[in-house]
Amino acid sequence: MILTPTDNERGMRLDAYIALVGELSRSQAAKLIEAGDVLVGGRRVEKKYAVSPGDEVEVNLPEPTEYEAAPEDIPLEVVYEDGDIIVINKPSGMVVHPAPGNYSGTLVNALLYHCRGSLSGIGGVMRPGIVHRIDKDTSGLLVVAKNDAAHAALSAELSTHGIVREYHAIVRGGFKEESGRVDLPIGRHPKDRKRMAVIKDGHSAKEAVTHYELLRSYGQISYLKLELETGRTHQIRVHMSYLGHALLGDEVYGPEAKTQIERKHPSLFDGQMLHAKRLTLTHPRTGERMSFECDLPENFLRVLELLEADAR
Repeated sequence: MILTPTDNERGMRLDAYIALVGELSRSQAAKLIEAGDVLVGGRRVEKKYAVSPGDEVEVNLPEPTEYEAAPEDIPLEVVYEDGDIIVINKPSGMVVHPAPGNYSGTLVNALLYHCRGSLSGIGGVMRPGIVHRIDKDTSGLLVVAKNDAAHAALSAELSTHGIVREYHAIVRGGFKEESGRVDLPIGRHPKDRKRMAVIKDGHSAKEAVTHYELLRSYGQISYLKLELETGRTHQIRVHMSYLGHALLGDEVYGPEAKTQIERKHPSLFDGQMLHAKRLTLTHPRTGERMSFECDLPENFLRVLELLEADAR
């Protein structure tokens, strides 16, 4: 792949830049550079090289030949399917695609069985058909491409914000405004590579925009509808946590101290209270504008029922 640094990325070390833009670990990026799989302007440079706008950074990623996802007979909730796309309501707890530590039981394994191998190959053997992702402990809708043409069209629409992704969430704290827009850049946490964070230094983060609307206030707990304008890793969780509105059940971005409802009903919080409820897209073959919706999970509904009962 060919990468071109922007003004915001000027001066970044080459290994840090590749890790950020290529979604690799810093050590993976460094190994690629040392192996000669990274060229800047057609020549090898050291990992500490400072990138500049106008640099042409060529990264040759090795083919993932060491593992290929295998079909597994795992039940799926199919919301819609035709010859080009399939829309799935993913349960909380299911990983989207295989990765170190999760080579089976993923959505990809289930899709390979369900679709009999009829999935786009653009994502490679580890991510066939995967156009976008939702976190393991987030439930809800995502669209999968069944051929390369559909994948390319959906990816293009996603990059121009044409695919509308609506989430519902239960968060800490009350809101003074009925709605709002969060525009805060997100990048890798400087001390914990497994986490993301709001980073304002202009070098190691990407633009991230989230829109929210207050659906119901329960004092110091709020029920929100959110839409992603961009799609950064953990975007809603990071934005809400940064603003002091961490999602209930979020073990990564929430504070250690639990809310009263989390302490009283721990079995209801097997993940963050975040659900991808509605998905709107343009069909890659017909051009038809299509919208899909799924119900909130049972534990999410039960939490809302308990909050309503306490509010009476």
